[in-house]
Formats: sequence, structure tokens, C-alpha cells
Amino acid sequence: MNKRIWLSLAHMGGREQDFIKEAFDTNWVVPLGPNVDAFEKALADYLQDDRQVVALSAGTAALHLGLILLGVKPGDEVICQSFTFAASANPISYLEAKPVFVDSEKDTWNMDPVLLEEAIKDRLRKTEKLPKAIIPVHLYGMPAKMDEIMEIAHRYDIPVLEDAAEALGSKLNGQMCGVFGELAALSFNGNKMITTSGGGALICRTEEEAKQTKFYATQARDAAPHYQHTHIGYNYRMSNICAGIGRGQMFVLEEHIARRRAHQALYTNLLKDVPGITVMQNPNDRFQSNFWLTCILVDPKIAGKTREDIRLKLNAENIETRPLWKPMHLQPVFVDAPFYGNGTSERLFDIGLCLPSGPMLTEEDVEKVVNMIKRV
Repeated sequence: MNKRIWLSLAHMGGREQDFIKEAFDTNWVVPLGPNVDAFEKALADYLQDDRQVVALSAGTAALHLGLILLGVKPGDEVICQSFTFAASANPISYLEAKPVFVDSEKDTWNMDPVLLEEAIKDRLRKTEKLPKAIIPVHLYGMPAKMDEIMEIAHRYDIPVLEDAAEALGSKLNGQMCGVFGELAALSFNGNKMITTSGGGALICRTEEEAKQTKFYATQARDAAPHYQHTHIGYNYRMSNICAGIGRGQMFVLEEHIARRRAHQALYTNLLKDVPGITVMQNPNDRFQSNFWLTCILVDPKIAGKTREDIRLKLNAENIETRPLWKPMHLQPVFVDAPFYGNGTSERLFDIGLCLPSGPMLTEEDVEKVVNMIKRV
């Protein structure tokens, strides 16, 4: 049997063990500790912006706490990109708020600014209230059109919570993803740009927001000698052990980005003459995706085969691929949510495929994947 070529495996750089050992040697094996503090500082420094970063147990936890900081309450509406993973939308429901889904534009596959404004105007007409927040997603590492999205958000005075879970290291106009909105979420799940085995972070604009995030993430314990709580809190802080992994991963982050970009460039070159196959690209020089995952579109009318034909063939050859995200407005759990669409995300879901892209991938692996696609 051929060795399995995985979609996106984690890669350890070597320094991770040093920080984990330090945590054990000093008995810092609890949530919080020197590794947590150092990891948060390393992330804040990397963003090259005057932001505060709070390390948490998951990217989903970051989105949940972000919505709480933005004052989202039961019955409020929150606009969310439809073409994304469920974790972008689920925290809206945690708070008994209501998601309003907006479709994508074709350049970046992310939230369409034209439809965003259409949704805001229509919700205001129908509910006599503005949505409480906007959640754009930098999908597969590709920056959303944040200039246009932020202009609309500012005009209607609606705060933006960026879902940058897949976009650590991606840039728009030379600016890191995660520093455009009021708040932003990162993910360090096992298949992301860097990992803490699981985990995430909330990027905050102010020190007060970071303080509030830490408060809610540690069970919202009031300043008292006994355990007293005037707010509902959550057990969302990152452990000092996991943060030690994150500290080590920061030393290989740029290498991971470079390797994933190199994989995307190689896929582009090797697939350029295959009819009906299109590799996702940066729309122009303003966009610098980390290419967390290299994605292709398969036009069955030209290729003669469907995305699913290719996926099944590659799987039979022990190569892991994945269809693009199924849009949230098509998910049974969100069947009743308002949706403002143009058909883009539905078509992308029908014809799109994510190819193996992790930092452990070799050029030979990429060539094997491409040769199998050509054989189909």
C-alpha cells in the first residue's frame, strides 16, 4: 500500500519539546503560565500591530468570546459569511442570537461586500435594527476584501469580528489578517498554519478588551477572596503545556508559510495545461495568501470528470483531499436563517477540491497528486 498523503499534517520544528519540558520542570502544567504569556507576546509581535492577543482553548472559543465582547445578546442578528466552516457560525447560536448569511464574491471566495450592504439594508427594513456584528472569513488563507467590508461596517457603525483561523501570516495591502476588525480569531488546530494540538486566540484592539477576554475565559471570577460570579464565564484558557508547543511553532511559522506557498506554485505550474482545472490564486498584488490549503476548481464540462471523480480516485490511491466547505445556508441546522446570495458559494462547493498542502509534503508528493489527477 502506498504511504498516505495527508491533506495537512502538523510539523514540529524541535523547539516545542524545550518549552514543554520547561513547563514540566517548573510544575507549570495548568492553564496560564510563562509559556502562555510568551506565546501571546510572540503572536502580538508577529502581527506587527499594536494589538493584544489572548491565548484560548480553541478558535471557536475566540469567536464566542469575541461576540460577547461586542455585546451580542439573545435575539440579535449577526451577519456571517456563508462559505465557511461551521465554527464561524456556531458561536452565534451559543448566544441565542440569529445568523444572517452572506454569499461570496468570485475573486477571493469570501464575503461579497455588495451583498453585505444589501443584507444590512434589508435587515434594517425588516427588523428596524442593525445587525450587531459582522463575521467575514479569510477562507483557506485568502484575505477577504477587508477595505470594502470595513468601509461598509464603519458607515453603518457595525463592529467586525474577523475569522482569521486559516489566515495566520496572510496579508492584505501589506497588513496582517486579523488586525482589520475590532476583534479577530485565530486557530491552532492540528492542521492549521501552526498548532498547539488544539487551541486558538482572540486578537483584541485594546488592553481592556484583552482583560475582559481573560475574565470571561477563566469562569468570570470576580475580584473577591471567595468564589463569586456576577457573569457567566467559561473555561476557555489555553494550558501552559499547549502554549509551549505554540512557542516552539512560532520559530517555524515563516517556514510553514513559505512551504505552503511553494506547494501552491508547484501545483499551479504542473496543472496549468490540464483542461478544466483551475488553481486558486491571489487576485492581485494586494493579496498575499498563506495558501493554507491549495484549492482547485474542476469544470466538469471541460475536464470531462467531476470534482468527486477526482476525489474518489485520489482516495483510492491513498491521497487525502477534501471538498470545499459546504455553505452554511445549505446546512440543515441553519435552514431557517436569512441568506443573501448570488450562487457563488454553491457553485464553489459543487466543483471545488482542497489538495494536500501541509509543510510535511514533498515535491514528489505534489507531483504524485498531480499525476493522479491527470490520470483521471
